[in-house]
Order: sequence, then C-alpha cells, then structure tokens
Amino acid sequence: MIDAIDKAAGLSPDEALFNARRLRPEFVQGAEQCRVSVLQPANDQQLAKDLRLALACRMARLNHDEALIADYQAQLVELHPTESLIALAAGETTLHQPLAAIARQVDLVTLTPAKAEADDMKKLAQAGLTNPQIVALSELIAFVNFQTRVAAGLRLMRSA
Repeated sequence: MIDAIDKAAGLSPDEALFNARRLRPEFVQGAEQCRVSVLQPANDQQLAKDLRLALACRMARLNHDEALIADYQAQLVELHPTESLIALAAGETTLHQPLAAIARQVDLVTLTPAKAEADDMKKLAQAGLTNPQIVALSELIAFVNFQTRVAAGLRLMRSA
C-alpha cells in the first residue's frame, strides 16, 4: 500500500527506499493513522475538514512542498471551500477572527517554532477557540510539519 508520505516523496513499490520504509511497518502505519486522525477525526472539535485541509495546504506552502501543496489543494477543492478558506490556504494574512489567530499560530509554529510561547495559546483562546480545539490545531500543525520533513528527507535520499 502506498501511503500519503510515499505519495508526497514520489516513492513507488518497486523502489528500495519504499521497501526500506516497510522494515518498520509500525512507523508507516502510525504516520498514516496520525494523518487520518488529524485530517478526518471522528470528533472534529468543530474544526471542519475543509478548514483542516486549508491549513494543511497553507503549511505545505510555507514549507515549499509542491507535492503536498498539490495534494492538499486538490482535496480542498473537492469540498467547495469558502473564499475565506481559499485565502487561508493561499497564505493570506488579512483574515477575520478566528481564522486570523489560527493562521498566525500555524505560520509561527511552521516557520519559527522556537519563538512560540504560552501567550500564543492564549491568543487562540481569546479568538474563541476552546482548549480541545487548540489541542486539535496543535496536533494538525505537528503532523503536517512532520509530514513535510519526512517527505523532503525521503526525496533527498531518493536523489542520492
């Protein structure tokens, strides 16, 4: 089975690197389960799938990952997103709350994670997010940034 990380890295089952990932199947399965749980959770905490995909697309753009941009953009388009979600996905910064606070947090943690502080979580709460929503957002941010780094690393290994 080709998972989302294989797809993002451009791996196919006939490649040694694809098979090397399967030497640790728990990592392959775990990453895929994590992807599903942050993008399509059973309880979305009122952070809808189209919002999650718009944010994933935004993070892929911030990380300059063309494969993931294309994948997340295609998934988002299928859901017929609002103009504000299209703007969010495109990297716009002039957004209304709570999208402005969410975008700020996504950008901060994606681009300069060392600068993130506890007060940044308070800004999300002030914008109206609940604690479960802040946790869900943090999980999404963590996963998409993890995914971009693993895919980039695999692409580098593949090109060596």
